[in-house]
Amino acid sequence: MEDKGMEDKGMLGVELSDQRLPEEKFFALRKKVLSEWPTGKDVDIAEAITYHNKLPGKKNVTAVLMRAASRGDILIQPRAGVTLLEEQIKLLRYLQDEGGADILPTTIDSYTRQNQYNAAQKGIEESKKMGRSMLNGFPVVNYGVAACRRLVETLDRPLQVRHGTPDACLLAEISLAGGFTDFEGGGIGYNIPYAKDISLEATITAWQYVDRLVGYYHEHGIAINRELYGTLTGTLIPPSISHVVGIIEGILAARQGVKFITFGCGQNGNFLQDIASIQTLHELATEYLAQEGLSDVRVTTVFHQWMGGFPPDEARAFAVIAWGAAVAALAKANKIIVKTPHEAIGIPTKEANAQGLKTTRQMVKMLEDQSIEQTDKLKIEKAMIRAEVAQIIDKVLELGDGDWAQGAVRGFAAGIIDVPFAPSRYTSGTMLPARDKEGAIRFLDFGNLSFDHQVKEFHREKIAERGRSEHREPNFQMVIDDVYAIGQGCLVGHPKVKAEVG
Repeated sequence: MEDKGMEDKGMLGVELSDQRLPEEKFFALRKKVLSEWPTGKDVDIAEAITYHNKLPGKKNVTAVLMRAASRGDILIQPRAGVTLLEEQIKLLRYLQDEGGADILPTTIDSYTRQNQYNAAQKGIEESKKMGRSMLNGFPVVNYGVAACRRLVETLDRPLQVRHGTPDACLLAEISLAGGFTDFEGGGIGYNIPYAKDISLEATITAWQYVDRLVGYYHEHGIAINRELYGTLTGTLIPPSISHVVGIIEGILAARQGVKFITFGCGQNGNFLQDIASIQTLHELATEYLAQEGLSDVRVTTVFHQWMGGFPPDEARAFAVIAWGAAVAALAKANKIIVKTPHEAIGIPTKEANAQGLKTTRQMVKMLEDQSIEQTDKLKIEKAMIRAEVAQIIDKVLELGDGDWAQGAVRGFAAGIIDVPFAPSRYTSGTMLPARDKEGAIRFLDFGNLSFDHQVKEFHREKIAERGRSEHREPNFQMVIDDVYAIGQGCLVGHPKVKAEVG
């Protein structure tokens, strides 16, 4: 896959618009998509719909998620993916039986994410020779529909695809035909944090294809959940930035016929801000969908435990995991993506992965009957997130002349939406976040974000307050300190604290 440099058309040669792909256009595009790798020929969407209809409800993510949401239960899910089919089955069965995962993942390898299927095939062959996984995930496209169904039929939990693919059209076709019932990602969240030179026009239109495919399944009675990757770079992401991206992706998905959407956000570390983030995410997603005439979409939320650097010591790592679980439980997120005590080391063992799940489950069960009071401080955090989201989205829609897809592209080009620490040249990278003295993420430099005077003054004062408490002028060093803080044993980066814990 390569960026064709098209300004008006995307990866599939489709005009950039937030309107639904006409069915005849969609099916014309499918011929091209399914011809990209030999396993595409095994996809028969009519037969796949029949196959899904025969699956029990316990193997459908949407059914499991909706049932849990109605009960107020919080689901837990790991990340996991290895190269060989039999090893993937063993790994997921262990996380199901020993870890108690409610939803099972299949994390996709990096070659597949970049549509390099020849390289993925070599990885499969090399893994067979070496007797161990030589890829960092499971290459679904190379294995095809039959292997996906082997996973679905062998396991007792529903399966979700987790990846990071700018162009996921063929991956979606094969995995959904194979019985997966949840597909993660979006045209912004799986571009800006993952790619350097791929345009947003290209990825937004590619993901509209994915969403139209999910919508087509729904029109024929099959509920497929779509989860949006709200953590972005996972590095000091202000909640409002994550929310704006999620809302845009959610509306673009719903316009293509998606009816079940899980909106995601990541743990930032400050208790009240994280609570406010989860709660406002559900509220704002629901409100903006309703404003667009899409109130029939069922909204759920997923909370990602800390996505930044972890302490290398396992005991300390468990504290980070437990803290994320506690926040999600008290904020009443619908699902938690669980980390492991091996995050600082690399790919975790299946045992470490199960330990993270058990730690999370214990914390969720301990807090299931408790709730968080809507204090004045919490209300202020929620009000600020709401104000920031509204001001960014208003400007995005103005730039797009009411079109969400055009507004997203133009908004990023103008710096109205900006994701920090991203590799993409399609985000300006001029906005800089830093923590205040209590660890909440604020804006050190607004870049071109379209905030009013009241919002800017709130953030300036919060950053200045930290500077006074640390006897230093707010500057870029604060940002650097904060990036490494949790991995070094604290939340707010400070030279003295770092020296003590080091």
